[in-house]
Amino acid sequence: MDTALLDLLRRVDTPTVCNAIEVVHGKRGFDRFTRGTMVCTEPGRAVVGFAATARISAAAPPTEAPDVIRARRMAYYRMMHDAPKPSVAVVQDLDAPHCVGAFWGEINTTVHKGFGMAGALTDGVVRDLGDLPQGFPVIAGSVGPSHAFVHVRDIGQPVTIHGLTVAPGDLIHADRHGALVIPPEVVPHLAAATARLQATERLVLDPARAPGFDLAAFEAAWAAFEAART
Repeated sequence: MDTALLDLLRRVDTPTVCNAIEVVHGKRGFDRFTRGTMVCTEPGRAVVGFAATARISAAAPPTEAPDVIRARRMAYYRMMHDAPKPSVAVVQDLDAPHCVGAFWGEINTTVHKGFGMAGALTDGVVRDLGDLPQGFPVIAGSVGPSHAFVHVRDIGQPVTIHGLTVAPGDLIHADRHGALVIPPEVVPHLAAATARLQATERLVLDPARAPGFDLAAFEAAWAAFEAART
C-alpha cells in the first residue's frame, strides 16, 4: 500500500473513511461495515491493514483430538506471522452472540503485536485490559474475565463480524466506532476523497465554531454544505 495513504488512514477515524468511500462512489449506500456497538482497547487509535482470518469457539471443549487442535493452533500463528503487512487479525467467534471465552488477552495480543500486526477485529471477548500492549488495538464484541475453552476452529476462510463479512486479504479500517472493508476500486481515489470530504465539512464546522454564530449563519453554511456534499 502507498505509504502516504496508509499514514492518512491511520490518522482518520472509521466514520471519515466510511463517508470518503461514499464520496468516491458519488452516492450514499456503502454498507460494508459492522453493525452494533463494539469495544476498543485503544479508543484513540485506528487499525488499518489486510485481513488474516480465523474462527474460534470457547463455550465448550473441543471435540477433535488434542494433536489436531495443536496443529491447527500452530498453523494459525504461522498464518498470522506470514500475513502481508500491514495486517489485521480478523477472528470470528462461533459462539456469538453468547461469547464467553476471551481469545484476546495479554499473551495473544503481545504475540500478534510481536508478529508485526496492526491490531485485531473480533465479535468475541477481550480481557486483561490493564495489561495489553500499547500499539495493538483490539476491537471486540465484549469484555470478559475468562478464556473458557477457547480454541481455533478454522483459518483462512471468510468470516462475519457483527454483520460484516471479511475475506482474507480485505483491507480493513477499524476503531472505536467499529470496522469496515475498503473496496479495492476505491483505494486510488481515497486520499482525494478524504480531502474533499474534510473541506466540505469545514463549510459548516468553521462557522459553527466562530463567535456570533446564529441561525442566519447556519442557513448560509448549510446551503453551501448541501451544494458541495455527496
